[in-house]
Amino acid sequence: MAHNVDHTGQANPLTIAIDVGGSHLKAAVLDASGKPSTAPLRVKTPKPATPDAVVAALSSLSQRLGKFDRVSIGFPGVVHGDFVLTAPNLGTKEWHGFGLGAVMAKHLGKPVRMLNDASIQGLGVITGRGLECVLTLGTGMGVALFRDGEIAPHLELSQHPIRKHKTYDEYVGKVALEAVGRRRWNKRVHKIISILETVIIYDMLYIGGGNAGLIEPPLPAKVKIVSNIAGITGGVRLWDVRMDHAFDEKLHGFAESLV
Repeated sequence: MAHNVDHTGQANPLTIAIDVGGSHLKAAVLDASGKPSTAPLRVKTPKPATPDAVVAALSSLSQRLGKFDRVSIGFPGVVHGDFVLTAPNLGTKEWHGFGLGAVMAKHLGKPVRMLNDASIQGLGVITGRGLECVLTLGTGMGVALFRDGEIAPHLELSQHPIRKHKTYDEYVGKVALEAVGRRRWNKRVHKIISILETVIIYDMLYIGGGNAGLIEPPLPAKVKIVSNIAGITGGVRLWDVRMDHAFDEKLHGFAESLV
């Protein structure tokens, strides 16, 4: 897929890719091929992680990166267009219905596309062939599905109970890792891998996120650990033509959003 011209006719557009996490906010400028043209920057996620505090931190972070033409945001929860519906790992209910995409567009003066963070991680690693599943392990757990490169409707599996009323987030998230230790946590992760293979019947499962490197072998042949940088580099693919259907209405309203 070519990335050399954006929707405004800008040749070789530069994209700021932002990864919002429960513990850190990360950002980098990507060139038109998806390669970082600046070293990624990161700051700790504000506590409490209110919308206003996160917007201020993201604006400051973005301004430190220099020139850019558009913005991609990976958010840890359910999002729809500009709006956040859930933010289970940011510790505040104020996020529900918050128009993060439009607010960041006003702050930065550039068009913004936003998607669930696991979905962006997937855009950075999938081959585009068959049924591919992406799992992210960090503060919580994220899941995304792709069929022949097309993203499926978001599945917030992290909030589904897995054992004794514990959700997946509570079962293998950062708090669980610290509470039960690496050995028991690994057993839980391997259990989830087996569950996903049975339920989804994936052709390939990619596992990323800050804690993916703690997973101990052996892993099934159809499971691959991927670099956490994909949560950033996948951001440029939000601007692929095949993603337009999810953002057309938002692009048409961009001019009004800056007024």
